[in-house]
Amino acid sequence: MKKVAILMGSESDRAVLETSLPYYEFFGIPVEMHVMSAHRTPGKVHDFAGKARENGYGVIVACAGMAAHLPGVVAAYTTLPVIGVPLASGELNGVDSLYSIVQMPAGVPVATMGIGKSGARNAAVLAAEILGLSDEAITQKLNRFKQQECKI
Repeated sequence: MKKVAILMGSESDRAVLETSLPYYEFFGIPVEMHVMSAHRTPGKVHDFAGKARENGYGVIVACAGMAAHLPGVVAAYTTLPVIGVPLASGELNGVDSLYSIVQMPAGVPVATMGIGKSGARNAAVLAAEILGLSDEAITQKLNRFKQQECKI
């Protein structure tokens, strides 16, 4: 089974992103969380994204605040689906992050979620939908999720 990588630009983002972990557990999707920054550790981001497919990942969820370059940089180095989650930080409470993630140049797509916890949770559901295209067990859990009014 393919796994999901959740990348965060800073350790301080962990509390928001951990709210999505019960969703991955519900869908039976292995997930790993990593801290790496497009600005402070660009080499680490390059190495991780470039090897993500061969390391068993099927989707990458990249989360960042403020300038929020992490999802786009990851998308530049992989052919895996990248889901961006903007985080509330700075003076604009995440709106700047949202704009940074959603406005990608043609050819470098990032599926962009809403700001914060709901965005992190929706990223988990979208990751399940993507992986469910080739995994019937996940599809069955998605059907149950919808029958339960999108509650786990």
